[in-house]
Amino acid sequence: MRRAGSGLAANTLSESLEYAEGVADTSIIVPVCFQNPLKMLAVKFLEEALTLKRRIAIPVTAIFGAYHIATRYLRAPRSEVKKILVGLLQTRSPALYPRVDIDVAIDSLDVAAVYKVESWDGYIISLAGALGTKTIFTLDRELGKVAGIRVEMPFPKQMIKQYHEYVTSLIKGGMKG
Repeated sequence: MRRAGSGLAANTLSESLEYAEGVADTSIIVPVCFQNPLKMLAVKFLEEALTLKRRIAIPVTAIFGAYHIATRYLRAPRSEVKKILVGLLQTRSPALYPRVDIDVAIDSLDVAAVYKVESWDGYIISLAGALGTKTIFTLDRELGKVAGIRVEMPFPKQMIKQYHEYVTSLIKGGMKG
């Protein structure tokens, strides 16, 4: 697998995120979409990224993934999730990484096939390499099985546990309220 890294154009929004601290996975965005134990911590984390207090790339493709997970699996109201995610996008922050480079996409599929992860996980991993980082901010421990990638869960373990228990109850019983 090659690690795409050279030749990526600067973030068209205004500033390159090359050499970012890390890349945010979809699982970090999902908690901002509905009431849950991690919502406020996730909002704070994304606020720090969007205001560049931390140089964390947020792939625009991860926003699509968050919408899919929040509405399909967690059954959050589509209009509310859309409103939250559109608001995030409307910040037009340089942290929002809009490009899907062909070489990164090819590498993404290589990563997905070799490490048996989802293709969108392969993309996050490949994008991290292309941006000069090895860190993925995620709630998905499985990404840690990819050689050279450092998984960082940016929230307290007890809060993540409460979130997972809450999400499990939602999946079993449906979204309340």
